[in-house]
Amino acid sequence: MGDLAARFRAAYGAPAGHLLLLVGAFAVAGWVALRLAAEPTAGRMLVWFVGAAIAHDFVLFPIYGLADRVLQRALGTHGVPAAGPALLNHVRVPALASGLLFLVYLPGILRLGRPTYLAASGQDQRPFLARWLLVTAALFLASAVGYVLRRWWARRR
Repeated sequence: MGDLAARFRAAYGAPAGHLLLLVGAFAVAGWVALRLAAEPTAGRMLVWFVGAAIAHDFVLFPIYGLADRVLQRALGTHGVPAAGPALLNHVRVPALASGLLFLVYLPGILRLGRPTYLAASGQDQRPFLARWLLVTAALFLASAVGYVLRRWWARRR
């Protein structure tokens, strides 16, 4: 059995579980595509999806790629493996989470569509910016605490 698994891995390039997961993901994506095909707004959703992919690949990716390079140089970790826990990842992760939350809640943070939001929810958009800033601060604080604990643990060892 082990020989068969080793031959499969050599031929496929990954364990069998990877193939099963991939087939499952394609099955779910196919099911969603079939559901959307019957949707009257499927064309608009497809245009939005393609536009989002283009905006990400040609606008956002170069911006956060450049920001990551600047952060690497500022922290002095450009191409240098860290001896202990890497500070860079403890900055990257909360920054990524904060940026993703900003993109998701951008209309609320910038108070776009105020009348529509008020009519739909009965609430005002004023707290969005303050809440996003608080979540961002909490993410960076949690990451800083995690970094300090990891450094402390690495020194103890």
